[in-house]
Amino acid sequence: MLIRIAKVIGGLIAILVVVLILIIVVGMIRYSPEYVGRALRWRESSVDTYRELFPARAVAAPAEPFLFDEAPEEAADVAQLFESILDTPDLDELMIDLGTEAFIVIQDDTIHFEEYYNGASRETLMTSFSVAKSFVSALIGVAIEEGYIGGVDDPITIYLPELAEREARFEDITIRHLMLMASGLDFQELRPNLFSSDDILTTYYPDQREAALSFTEIEDPPGTYFSYNKYHPQLLGLILERTTGVPVAQYLEEKIWQPIGMEFDGSWSMDSEESGFEKMETGVNAAAIDFAKFGRLYLNDGSWEGAQVIPREWVAESTQVDPAIHMASYYPDDFGQMIYRDLVGYYKYMWYGFFRGEEGYDFMAEGDRGQFIYVVPEKGLIIIRNGLDWGMDSAAWIRAFQEFAEQS
Repeated sequence: MLIRIAKVIGGLIAILVVVLILIIVVGMIRYSPEYVGRALRWRESSVDTYRELFPARAVAAPAEPFLFDEAPEEAADVAQLFESILDTPDLDELMIDLGTEAFIVIQDDTIHFEEYYNGASRETLMTSFSVAKSFVSALIGVAIEEGYIGGVDDPITIYLPELAEREARFEDITIRHLMLMASGLDFQELRPNLFSSDDILTTYYPDQREAALSFTEIEDPPGTYFSYNKYHPQLLGLILERTTGVPVAQYLEEKIWQPIGMEFDGSWSMDSEESGFEKMETGVNAAAIDFAKFGRLYLNDGSWEGAQVIPREWVAESTQVDPAIHMASYYPDDFGQMIYRDLVGYYKYMWYGFFRGEEGYDFMAEGDRGQFIYVVPEKGLIIIRNGLDWGMDSAAWIRAFQEFAEQS
């Protein structure tokens, strides 16, 4: 009996091995050995995937950085309040346990708390994950202001005509639809053929231009509902690249990095050396204190020391709720319902917003593994958290930031 069972188990294992080999072979034929190799070797992406494995295009800091004022005497009060909120006797120990690398609290242009953990320091480059999408949003606003892009209601096929050649319905999708994550394009994180999974394709495929132009398929009419889709920033990056005539990282350096006085050189991870296209959905690498400056830029309505770096109207449009959207039906999936119902918030132009009272709101850029730029305009407050991993779920971090803002 035992011999029979062992033979059955052995047969099942052999079948699974054959199926796996077939999936790998089909993946290599349909896509490329490089892509399949990356997916198998690198597996689930981590902070180090972007800091060590992907090539990157440099983004140079200016000679004279902007420096926040500092109030180190406030650090103990900030720590004590977060200890109360997070129910811990020692904030530093908790941050270490949660995999935090940087935690910064800035209010009224003054650093009240700045600590680094798990081997990180002020100079450490933190990777953004999806915080990069908010940078993409900012650059779209600048490109519209400079006349490279006509406006958010332009069909994307004006700039990407090959999409219309492949499928006429792409002409109905506008830049606004991409910014709102409401294009109607299909995005399945996992598919039966592992290597056709959109999350893996948009992470590891070595030519993201091809991925965005060739693998995208229309599922529903645009504008009907929110659905998080990593092809959207790729398509926006292609539009930026084609209209401005420079790599997106260079445009970031010229229009934001240098003007707002980033303290340290940064970089933007690329799909591959051969393609040289920035990973638009992820991969802006910066010091935590420089992520705080991006938050300050939006806190101040796009203005920086008297210069309008991003149009004021664009900042408002990007971060405030759209009253025309019927919220309950617009967020049909679990992720959308968490934003709308659980956190009383919304998604707008690659920023998250959260209602504060009857008229106020907070907004946030968020990335995988718990990367946060949380901004509270009503309090002049910016909270930065970068991490090796979430440590606790996204909603718990957001509620902690909100409670801190209420009590600060």
